[in-house]
Amino acid sequence: MTSKNWVPELPDSDRPRYIEIAESIRTDIASGRLKPGDQLPPQRQVALTLGVDTSSISRAYAEASRRGYVEAYVGRGTFVRDQQAAGVLSDPLRQHAEDARMNMPPEPQEPDLITRMKGGVDNVAANLIPLLRYQAAMGGEKDRFIAANWMQSNNLQCAPDRLVVAPGAHAAIYAALTVLRQPGTVVLCESVTYTGIRSIAAQLNLPLIGLEEDEHGIAPNALADALKTHDHAVLYLNPTLRNPTTHTIPAKRRVEIAEILQEHATPLIEDDAYCFVASDTPAPITSQIPHLGWYVAGISKVFGAGLRLALVQAPGHILLGKFSKAVRAAHIMVSPISLALFSTWVEDETAQALQASVRKAASDRYHIAKEVLADFQWNGHPNAFNIWLSLPENLTRSEAMARLSGLQLGIMPSDVFIPTGQIPEKLRVCLGGPISEAGLKDELQILRQSLLESDWAG
Repeated sequence: MTSKNWVPELPDSDRPRYIEIAESIRTDIASGRLKPGDQLPPQRQVALTLGVDTSSISRAYAEASRRGYVEAYVGRGTFVRDQQAAGVLSDPLRQHAEDARMNMPPEPQEPDLITRMKGGVDNVAANLIPLLRYQAAMGGEKDRFIAANWMQSNNLQCAPDRLVVAPGAHAAIYAALTVLRQPGTVVLCESVTYTGIRSIAAQLNLPLIGLEEDEHGIAPNALADALKTHDHAVLYLNPTLRNPTTHTIPAKRRVEIAEILQEHATPLIEDDAYCFVASDTPAPITSQIPHLGWYVAGISKVFGAGLRLALVQAPGHILLGKFSKAVRAAHIMVSPISLALFSTWVEDETAQALQASVRKAASDRYHIAKEVLADFQWNGHPNAFNIWLSLPENLTRSEAMARLSGLQLGIMPSDVFIPTGQIPEKLRVCLGGPISEAGLKDELQILRQSLLESDWAG
């Protein structure tokens, strides 16, 4: 049998048909019925053979690609991946472990890069036993030195004596607010903001207030008025490729914000989650007010969220000590294994290769969205991993979410990003994660068709 006449063998099951087809691909690879490099039949051919809609086959192929069983190439077709060479997990239960609600970077696809990454893991494993012991809570001196060099190589000012490594950006923001919290404290933020700050503020019982914005970001007069109203305030900003709008605050507005914070002696938490993937961005706001700014540079958008690391600069040694105590109370320490792997990848320049790979993949996916979703209004950026999609007129976000249920794209309604005020009819659509570029194109075409249907009945 050749792959051209491959037909999935489907059991009687209550599971969705596309899941059963993806499972059939997995079992046929395991049995040798499908071999690495085999090309799967065209989607229309499989649909006709099975008597199902072509969209079911598109979703099945996209699911198989997401799991790592196949690789799709625009204009060429879908091919069975070499599971060993690709370093793909064989446990299907773990393939579903990722959280589609998160804004994930495109995953590395290049075999040479994956081999380099695995080489770093092997180097770390050679020193495994010491890494299983308790370590310095915020990273050892060598690792902090490597982290400082990595930041400086990315044109980010870094004071090594104020730099620590935290167990992820979310944990760092939580710890910083724990240090800054006092009776009457409120957290100011953008009118459309990262969902994480909403959950952190709620957990710490801190009011979260969205500020009026214009095309450049939070309006200076809105910030100044809020600081006159609230004696104890903290400003939280995600100033570069903001999740979910993909907006970046320009240099002039950053200066204006810094001046207002300086005037009112108001601390800033600058969540620069995309600083290592964004290109040609203005200097961080905290570089202008280092005595007030907490700078949080997460590494997840390049290295993957699984390492759970963020590089943090605090405004002075006293607050740095309080921050370290807060992190230690909640987490004891950063993962020594994660930190060792990060340092290894930076030292052997795998980090730079990863960075280049993510940037290229993000740009390629942005242009796929630009092609497929030309009928829609949306905001995006070639360095970002998502788009901020305005829904067609008379289509609500609740109906849109119902129409799009089952897609492999990470889709979230605007509700989760709005702390206060009117909620727009918009969706955040993520373009990254395990899905291939061809799979992404298929999924976006299904999204387009679903949202443009006038007679959808559920």
